[in-house]
Amino acid sequence: MSGNAQACAHPLTFVRAQRGWSYQKLARVVAKRARDLGEANMAAERQKVWRWEHRGVVPDRVTQLALATELGVPTDRLDSHPWPTWLPTGDNVRTNYPWTQAGSLTALTDVVEDAVADRRGFLTISSSGIAALAEQWLGLEPAHLAGALDGGLVDEQIVTRIAHSLPGLRVMDNRLGGASVRRLVDAELGVVAELLSAGRYTEQISRELHLVAAELARFAGWVSFDAGYQTAAQRYWLAALHAAHVAGDRLLGANVLKNLSLQCLDVSRPVEAIALAEAAVHTADGAGGRVSAMMHLRKARAHAALGDQVACLHEIGVAETAFDQTTAPEPDWAGYFDDAEFQAQVGCCYIDLGHLLSADGWLSQAQAAQSTEKPRDRTTYLLRRAGVQIDLGDVDAGCALATQAVPLLAATRSRRNARRAEDVRVRLRRHASVPAVRDLEQRLAEIS
Repeated sequence: MSGNAQACAHPLTFVRAQRGWSYQKLARVVAKRARDLGEANMAAERQKVWRWEHRGVVPDRVTQLALATELGVPTDRLDSHPWPTWLPTGDNVRTNYPWTQAGSLTALTDVVEDAVADRRGFLTISSSGIAALAEQWLGLEPAHLAGALDGGLVDEQIVTRIAHSLPGLRVMDNRLGGASVRRLVDAELGVVAELLSAGRYTEQISRELHLVAAELARFAGWVSFDAGYQTAAQRYWLAALHAAHVAGDRLLGANVLKNLSLQCLDVSRPVEAIALAEAAVHTADGAGGRVSAMMHLRKARAHAALGDQVACLHEIGVAETAFDQTTAPEPDWAGYFDDAEFQAQVGCCYIDLGHLLSADGWLSQAQAAQSTEKPRDRTTYLLRRAGVQIDLGDVDAGCALATQAVPLLAATRSRRNARRAEDVRVRLRRHASVPAVRDLEQRLAEIS
């Protein structure tokens, strides 16, 4: 695939890009193969292929058999791996790295070689793989590092210099979006991986290097996720878990699991999201404060996605108690989780539960509390609340909120917010007779 290829939103997009097929070309290929299978009347319509990729339409059995034949996929795989998971999309995310220093180094080396070029916008780790990952993490104890590698001396000053780049990268991500800083974060991670591979250092410096590598890999996963590169995000987060384990930082590992849980929520896999959130909660047990609140709210989001109101409200209550008791110093990566983020996450729970008035109240509070230094987050919750207002019947209020988001959408490169803008557009189409609505819909279309 070319360097400027668009992020894949569906495995079939990746398959087409690999083979240089347009929608129409794929439709013709399938129709030809279907004739070979005895189905002579299949129309070669590009619209069908578009609906498979963008509307969640599942091709019928004959169509899938025809496509599998063309791609050289055994037909029994169609039954063992339901559409679209049977499509050949290249190497899967490796999850079997040993939970050792050597395993962590291999994971970090692999990820800096492959992940930034991995533009797939879908998940490749299976549901069972995600569950196994959570179970493995919970069963681990921090590893003890012994000895040093041959090579140049790595001292405290080098580690400190790299660690000090993290706050600036977080600010850039908040202001510009994940797509704008993704390669920069990957480059920083590459430096750390090379130091670990070729450097000479003490056990303490080794731990600090792995700690920096873990947070850089977690952050690289986050910006890839925000930019729409789902498989790359998984690769980074797997490496981050291994590095966090070697560094002995269980809370950072919990944050990685929390990120993986959100990814599963975003792609409508709430059962896996709960498993990962539970692992994060158990890992952070005893942490208290905003760290505990973050983990319990992620679990609340997963319960809300499944429509389990009782479990969701319980987790919100636990999170609120923990958040109100924040006193001790928190990890640097927890700094983003302020009052506005807490309120916004609760608002998202109520959206999924269908309590739109409550959702609007929480999102309104989040807007009022949000920092101007976080334009991407402000865009997120303007669009969330715009959708709520439209669903409540106040189209004018929804349009006003979405209009505020338009310049922020253009300034911050976030694929996740682009999807939210498209969701608002879908809602606005029901009111296309209003001139102001048509104008706003067009402006959103040009950005998303």
